[in-house]
Amino acid sequence: MAAYSGRGVHGQTVRLLGERVLSGGIGEGETIDLAALSEELGLSLTAIREAIKVLAAKGLVGSRQKKGTFVRPRGDWNLLDPDVVRWQIAAGAGEVFFRELAELRDALEPAAAFLAARRRTDADVAELREALADIAGSVHGPAEAAARADLRWHRALLAATRNELFTRTDVFFAAGLSERDRLVHGSSHEDPVPSHSAVTDAVADGDPPAAEAAMRSLLDQAREDLLRVTEEDAAEDDLEKP
Repeated sequence: MAAYSGRGVHGQTVRLLGERVLSGGIGEGETIDLAALSEELGLSLTAIREAIKVLAAKGLVGSRQKKGTFVRPRGDWNLLDPDVVRWQIAAGAGEVFFRELAELRDALEPAAAFLAARRRTDADVAELREALADIAGSVHGPAEAAARADLRWHRALLAATRNELFTRTDVFFAAGLSERDRLVHGSSHEDPVPSHSAVTDAVADGDPPAAEAAMRSLLDQAREDLLRVTEEDAAEDDLEKP
């Protein structure tokens, strides 16, 4: 589920319309007046329709005869799509999204660590350690590199469960993890290497209870880091107020 790579005016139009839908600026069930949008944005109808196609692929909009183009019910939206995740956050729903992401991780990842410690292969351990080295090397680098390294490690952990369904659960939090890492990276936060190393070592040692406990500690740290960033942003907003 790759992020939309559109650039230029087309990409900006897709993002603008996506954020309007996610923010409720264009409500569920509401018909979208393409001609009015064309006039408002100074774009051709063809350009607007091309942007609408991207939103339709993400489940945000649909079209019917007589009704025209309309916003689909939220239950139809692909809320795990990387762009939709970003648009939710941009629309001000970041606090709710990250809370729900944390709850999902609490349910999945400690169990994954437990199974990984029981079933891991030498190749799994090698991949975890390589991903851990990537995390260590990205601590002071660009946020995108840190996000990629973290996601590589979490995917390696899921793969080590030797459970295909667990492995596929990365779709539930891949986009969210990337956005969270970009938000936290560069702000005051704990070094991620020790917590990830503790899980890696417990998995390598074949100690399921220790791996599960280490993962719970990692998730606790992740919540604290995000809370710290949120509080810092709120303090900055207060300082900017007249």
